Amino acid sequence: MGFLGIFLCPLWTLSRLPNYTPPSQIVIWGFRWLIFRIMLGAGLIKIRGDRCWRELTCMDYHYETQPVPNPLAYYMHRSPWWFHQFETLCNHFIELVVPFFIFMGRRMCIIHGILQILFQVLLIISGNLSFLNWLTIVPSIACFDDACLGFLFSSKEGCVKDQVLKIQAKEAAGQRLPLRYGCYVRKVVNVTFGLLITYLSIPVVLNLLNSRQVMNTSFNPLRIVNTYGAFGSITRERTEIVFQGTSSLDPNDPMAVWEEYEFKCKPGDLKRRPCLITPYHYRLDWLMWFAAFQTYEQNEWIIHLAGKLLASEEAALSLIAFNPFEGQAPPRWIRGEHFKYKFSQPGGKHASEGKWWIRKRIGPYFPPVNLQGLKKFYEARDWPYPKQN
Repeated sequence: MGFLGIFLCPLWTLSRLPNYTPPSQIVIWGFRWLIFRIMLGAGLIKIRGDRCWRELTCMDYHYETQPVPNPLAYYMHRSPWWFHQFETLCNHFIELVVPFFIFMGRRMCIIHGILQILFQVLLIISGNLSFLNWLTIVPSIACFDDACLGFLFSSKEGCVKDQVLKIQAKEAAGQRLPLRYGCYVRKVVNVTFGLLITYLSIPVVLNLLNSRQVMNTSFNPLRIVNTYGAFGSITRERTEIVFQGTSSLDPNDPMAVWEEYEFKCKPGDLKRRPCLITPYHYRLDWLMWFAAFQTYEQNEWIIHLAGKLLASEEAALSLIAFNPFEGQAPPRWIRGEHFKYKFSQPGGKHASEGKWWIRKRIGPYFPPVNLQGLKKFYEARDWPYPKQN
């Protein structure tokens, strides 16, 4: 999108309405082609991926198991089964049918823009998907023309809207400004740009047509024209990694008191309301979601983080919402526990106790580790050994 933006604005003027360099239709169609690829890619990867998308049952799980749920997701999860099926059908319509509206004339293109923006707004208010949906709204704006967006601007004499209307009236009367040398150069650049986008789109189109479609991949080193997709598979259960620390000398002592670290947004404390952070992105919380349905051997950075918490490194602690050892000596041991999390039932027993979540222990995620015991682990990976504060 940033690459497209380079060609949208004139190079040699800061004027809000340059007379000689109107936005190129090639660039406008570049944005439309981008939103087409984003949405169609997302739709195709679902239909070809998890069978729950074909069975219309994915939304039975999505709100609870998405990376970072928000408060509305807590209530949306309890919607009736028929509403979840309706949501899934709407999703398929928006992602598989609506993108083709772009090529069906002005009116259908405008309808496409409206539907895509409304769809992204729904995603924004029902989950913390970082800046993804906010960013996806931007290319949808290219589906509207001046007549559609004119109401956003003042009609006062001399304002941008007034100037545009005067230019359009002159063009309608056949009074066109003579083209300057720079305009011809810009036309050549725009045509070259269009040919480049077309050429780089070939592997993208082939990927979309392929039954073994790959999502979120680039086929060129500059990553200018890419293929996209989201939620090709849906997890049925939510698992979480809970970091616990103890000051006990022996981690196997049944009398050892293990205290839990709390992350800024991911589920942990059962009584903490799901957060609302979009469009901000807590990357660590996001990565913890992925790590929870894998192993710590596949996510060695988990042990790296444990070492930094053992050393009470300020940089690592700044990513944590609650440090149970604040104002005390750092923990001697840290372990990772694996839990299955579920939303509590609104109005039910757990909700009446103030719990948004209920959980059940699965087992250990990684065994108790101490700073001295991690020294060789750090050295083997050429990581800087944490210095205890």
